[in-house]
Amino acid sequence: MALTIPILTRAAAFAAAISLLGVSPSGANAGTYDLTIGKTEVNITGRPRTAMTVNGQLPGPVLRFKEGEEVTLNVKNTLDEDTSIHWHGIILPYTQDGVPGISFPGIKPGETFTYRFKINQAGTYWYHSHSGLQEQAGVYGPLVIESAKREPYKYDREYVVMLSDWSDTKAETILSNLKKQSDYYNYSQRTLGTFFSDVAKNGFSETVSDRLSWGQMRMAPTDIADVSGYTYLINGQSPAANWTALFRPGERVRLRFINGSAMSYFDVRIPGLKMTVVQADGNDIQPKTVDQFRIAVAETYDVIVQPKQEQAYTIFAASLARTGYAAGTLAPREGMRGEIPKLGESPILTMADMGMSMDHGSMAGMDHSKMAGMDHSKMQGMDHSKMTGMEAMGGDEGVIRGDNYAPGSGLSQVGDNDGTVLVYGDLKSMKPDTEYRTPDRVIELRLTGNMERYFWSINGKKYSEAEPIRLRYGERVRFKFINETMMSHPMHLHGMWMHLDTGNGRFNPLKHTVNVAPGTTLSVDVPADAMGQWAFHCHLIYHMATGMFRKVIVEQKTASAN
Repeated sequence: MALTIPILTRAAAFAAAISLLGVSPSGANAGTYDLTIGKTEVNITGRPRTAMTVNGQLPGPVLRFKEGEEVTLNVKNTLDEDTSIHWHGIILPYTQDGVPGISFPGIKPGETFTYRFKINQAGTYWYHSHSGLQEQAGVYGPLVIESAKREPYKYDREYVVMLSDWSDTKAETILSNLKKQSDYYNYSQRTLGTFFSDVAKNGFSETVSDRLSWGQMRMAPTDIADVSGYTYLINGQSPAANWTALFRPGERVRLRFINGSAMSYFDVRIPGLKMTVVQADGNDIQPKTVDQFRIAVAETYDVIVQPKQEQAYTIFAASLARTGYAAGTLAPREGMRGEIPKLGESPILTMADMGMSMDHGSMAGMDHSKMAGMDHSKMQGMDHSKMTGMEAMGGDEGVIRGDNYAPGSGLSQVGDNDGTVLVYGDLKSMKPDTEYRTPDRVIELRLTGNMERYFWSINGKKYSEAEPIRLRYGERVRFKFINETMMSHPMHLHGMWMHLDTGNGRFNPLKHTVNVAPGTTLSVDVPADAMGQWAFHCHLIYHMATGMFRKVIVEQKTASAN
C-alpha cells in the first residue's frame, strides 16, 4: 500500500513537502532546496531495475514554492554522465532554464549547479532533466507554487496526481528499436482477419480504398502511439500498488494532474464524480465541469471534486492507445479500492483523423507517390485550411476550433461513457489579457517527419539542420502549427507564455504546452517578453531527440524568423 499524506491545508502541504526534502522552511535555509540526481534500484514491474532519480525518489519530491519568494536550488550530479534540471513552465531568466547547449552547459559528473530565480507565478508545474533521455529514466518531479493572492475557488484538501510511463527497457534501446523499425512497438497491426471484418462492416470497395490510402501513405491506422508496453504510474505507483488520496464526505478536493510521461497521453476520468477544471498549465481558467479530459504529455490540469458518499472512487487514466492505464483511489479510508472501469478497445485512425474527408474519392488530387516514407516535407502543397473537419475561427483561416482531439472517429474517442469531455475550446482565462492585440507577424511551423527512418522535424528540417527562430523583444508573434503527421505533438515553448487561440479573444488561455492533433492546424500568440535563448520543441521525448526542436532567440535588434 502506498503511503499517502492527507493534505488538509495549503500551509500544512508546504511544511510537509519541505520536510520531505530535509530543508527547513525558515531561518538560514528559507527558500533553499538541495536535490541530488543519482541512480536508485526500483521494482515497478516485478523485476529490479536501475532508475535515475531525484533524492532517491521516482518521481522526485514535490517542490513547493511561494509566489514572490527567491529560491535557491542546489542540484548535485552523482551520475557518471552530464545532467540538468529544467523548470517546466516557470518564467525565469534564460540562464536558469536548465537546457544544456542553449541556456547553460549542463551539470558535469560530481559537480553541483546552483539555480537562483524569483517566483513570479502560481499554479501546478513540474521539473525534469533536459539531458539526453534521462527524463524517461526517472528524472522528473512535481512543482507546486502557492498563490500570494486568494484563489478564486475553494477546496479543503489537495493532492498532486503525477502521471508517467515506465519501461524496464532502457530509453536508448527503445530509440534504437524505433530507428531500426518504426512500428516496433505497434502491437495492434491489421491482419487478413481484420480486412474481412472491415469488408463485412464497410463493404469491399470502401475497405480496399481505405487500405490503399494508408498503404500509399506508408502509415498504419493502428499506430496511435510510437511506444507501447509501458507500465503507467500515478506518483510512481503502478495500478496494483493502489495509490490512495483520502477525503471526508462533502469535502472539496483539489487534484493537481501532471502528465510527466515521456511519450504517453491519457484520458482521465473518475467514475461517479464530476470534475471541475479550474487551472490549465498553472493558469486559472473559468471553471468548467466535465466527466473526462485528455491530458497531453507535459500539460497540467487542476480539478476540484466533491465526493459526498463514503465510498472509494477510482482515478482512472487510460493511455491514448488503450494499451494500459494508470489508476489510483480517492477514498475515505486507506485500504479501500474502487471498481476499475473497462479500458475500451484501441482506437483506429481514419482519414478524418488525418484531417481528410472519409470520401476517398476526394483524395484523388493528392499525389501519394510523393508521400513515400511519410516524408511530410513533400506535403507543403496541401491546403490544410480546407481539410474536412477543420473549422475556421477567429478570423484566421486555417485555425481549428481549439481542440485537443483529432476531428475524426478514432482519436476523438475518449472513454466508454457519453459524459462531457473537456476540449480546448472550453478553456477561457479567468482574467482578460490587457495587452491583447493583433500579432505583428505570423510564423508558420509545419510539424513534419519521416516515420520509416524515424526522425521528426519542423518545416522539413531537423534541429541539427535548422537556423534559430529570431524574435524581436516586445513584438507579438503568431505561431501557426500545421501538423502534417499522423501523430499528435505536444509543443512546448520555454520562457514565454503561449496564448492559445480558442476563439475567445482576450480570454484565450495561457499555456506552456499545446497539443496539435494529426492533420490539424492550431495557432498561438506569443508576446516576446523574455530576452535570451529558449528551447521550443515537441515534448514527446523521442520526437525531440530526433529533431522536432528549435532554438528561439529573443533579441533587441530587428530580426526576422526562419
